Amino acid sequence: MKLVFVRHGDPDYERDCLTEAGVIEAKALYFRVRQWDMDRVFVSPLGRAQQTARLALGFGQLEELPEQLAWNGKDVPVSCREWLKEFDPKIKRPDRDGAISWDWLPADWRVVPEFFGRDAWMQNPVFAESGVPGEFGRVCDAMDALLAEEGYRRDGDLYRVMNENTRTLVFFCHFGLSAVLLSHLISAPPMVLWHGLAAAPTSVTVVRTEERRQGTASFRISCYGDTSHLYAAGVPVSSHARFTEVYSDPAGRHD
Repeated sequence: MKLVFVRHGDPDYERDCLTEAGVIEAKALYFRVRQWDMDRVFVSPLGRAQQTARLALGFGQLEELPEQLAWNGKDVPVSCREWLKEFDPKIKRPDRDGAISWDWLPADWRVVPEFFGRDAWMQNPVFAESGVPGEFGRVCDAMDALLAEEGYRRDGDLYRVMNENTRTLVFFCHFGLSAVLLSHLISAPPMVLWHGLAAAPTSVTVVRTEERRQGTASFRISCYGDTSHLYAAGVPVSSHARFTEVYSDPAGRHD
């Protein structure tokens, strides 16, 4: 089985839509997506992800995606899933109250050993006293329920193969949310993925099952944050998801 996570295009967060640059990115993504052999498509309910999906799937002129696509000779169901919205429960960061759970300064979180632990990160008071663990569990449970529908049932940190297949599921969603799902799939603490990886707008991440022993599968990331479709189209890669490379850059994002 293959899971493909697509981040939305360059965002206008205030209006929850794409910027002009984001529209160009999503149109460039179309030339990549049209080659995919997809079996199911899932989309976040947020406007920026919905707009990206419409453009990438060739329905930019519509206000809503159809519930089924005629795609490369087969019918592909499309559904909006609430749990694919951006992961945004708030926390009291050491230097700021009301911050998004995954928006920390490295100098603050990297000195906390439990943030590198598989489950220990949830027990840190900043997270334990917030709604983060509950929301994390809800989102991961929703993904596991979907995978169970497809024949892969979670068993500890592995998946029991009830229906071996090579189907492809595509998700149009968000950086913070996809890092949560990836952390669950590969059994890693999300803090490391939130801060150790950066997925640019319209980037593509691919996760595949590996069934090295019959009946037992694990998920492995085979491609992360790929933007080759933008390079192919001569479209600049957005800096959203990254912070300033050097502090002295006046145009860089610092915090």
